[in-house]
Amino acid sequence: MRKTTLIILVATLNILFPQSIKAEVVLPAIVSSNMVLQRNTTVVLWGWSDAKEEISIEVSCLKEPINIKADNDGNWRIDVKTSNSKNPQTIKIKSKASNIVLENILFGEVWLCSGQSNMYQPIKGYDGQPTFTPNMTIAKSRNPNLRLFSVDRVGSKIPLKNIEKYTPWQEASPESILNFSAIAYFFGQQLQETLGCPVGMIHTSWGGSLIEAWMSKEALSAYQNINLDGVDISKKSNRIPTTLFNSMINPLVPFKIKGMLWYQGESNRNNPESYKKLFPAMVKDWRSRWGIGDFPFYYVQIAPFIYNGNKEYNSPRNSAFIREAQLECLDLIPNSGIAITMDIGEEYFIHPPKKKEVADRLLYNALNQTYNFKTVDYAAPIYESSVLKDSGMVIKFKNAETGLYTHDVLEGFEIAGADKVFYPADAKILNRKDVFVKSASVPNPVAVRYAWSNWVVGTLFDTNLLPASSFRTDTWEDATQAKK
Repeated sequence: MRKTTLIILVATLNILFPQSIKAEVVLPAIVSSNMVLQRNTTVVLWGWSDAKEEISIEVSCLKEPINIKADNDGNWRIDVKTSNSKNPQTIKIKSKASNIVLENILFGEVWLCSGQSNMYQPIKGYDGQPTFTPNMTIAKSRNPNLRLFSVDRVGSKIPLKNIEKYTPWQEASPESILNFSAIAYFFGQQLQETLGCPVGMIHTSWGGSLIEAWMSKEALSAYQNINLDGVDISKKSNRIPTTLFNSMINPLVPFKIKGMLWYQGESNRNNPESYKKLFPAMVKDWRSRWGIGDFPFYYVQIAPFIYNGNKEYNSPRNSAFIREAQLECLDLIPNSGIAITMDIGEEYFIHPPKKKEVADRLLYNALNQTYNFKTVDYAAPIYESSVLKDSGMVIKFKNAETGLYTHDVLEGFEIAGADKVFYPADAKILNRKDVFVKSASVPNPVAVRYAWSNWVVGTLFDTNLLPASSFRTDTWEDATQAKK
């Protein structure tokens, strides 16, 4: 009886005097001890409390505390200037009901990494599908200046304010990197070593995900109708429009970042023309939400894989078309860069084990374009033009300033005449910077294709061993291959 009376009394007091019981300040999951804040800039700290709650925030690098008041809905945010200091920082957040202390915070470079299973692939690999050199990577991983944060795989029908499941900020160690994205780790580890400053890597990806799942309702609605009423998202959230943006991207805004890394496209490979519209639209939308301009966005072209074989030639089921679409997105996405992977795919494994090589190529983009290491080559050879010569075709390339290279002989080239039938062709590097393609079966050539199939091993590189993408000089929709 006494217990019941007490409950009634407390409930009555809450109704009569709602401000007498204060709620504690709540911070987003991404804002915590051990985090890395982007250096030499203005970052945002935000959270939630009671309506009009008065909050005092002390940052160890600032001389005076910052005093703010939450709005009518309990939302609050402040701007904080960071420096280039390498000393650990402390943030204290106080209100009538809260006394939060965030410790061991560093100022450095912050990168967000997203995509599907090749970005998700951890250092330990998948069952039967390794990530190369795991043991020495793990053994040498302890680094207090490299911090890792992971968003767990959760979908939502509506945009969430906070992350529901996650692995909090941790220093890199043999224990913390084991299940962390290999590409994100290798990129961050080498960036930290190169710049000599702290680095924070935020990982949020989901295997098998469609790009539509990573887009906001506002961005995707320009291309298709979005109605999730009655849709069960408990299964295959990674295939349902907007659900991953809502739960795995939106809660990270507006945490200040330097740039983003992206590895996705396998799940959209049958719709290359659609992808060429959706991908730039997604990037534009994300950038607008962060509100920090056209930050660097570096992405990976999907690697060759057998899929359903190499019989599909002029069909979207030939992944050369999605690789082409991804390459063309370079011109559609400002301040972007691409990592070509033509030489490191695996015929029967959609998850190539050479993740460090992928991270290297992303890093070259960042070092050259973001951090002004102008002598670091980042741009692979890209088809530019073709001319007829001696019953063959000379192919010219952009980004081949130091010349072209092949380990052995060039393979994977085809040539066609006006009948649009492609025959295997001989190819050789000409004058160290062009490729000459010819076939006795095609005396009057019109077009050339290179590596135009699901599974292929790239053989054309620049002298820094950056591989050329698959390409075609035509735009035919009805081309065929000569019968073998």
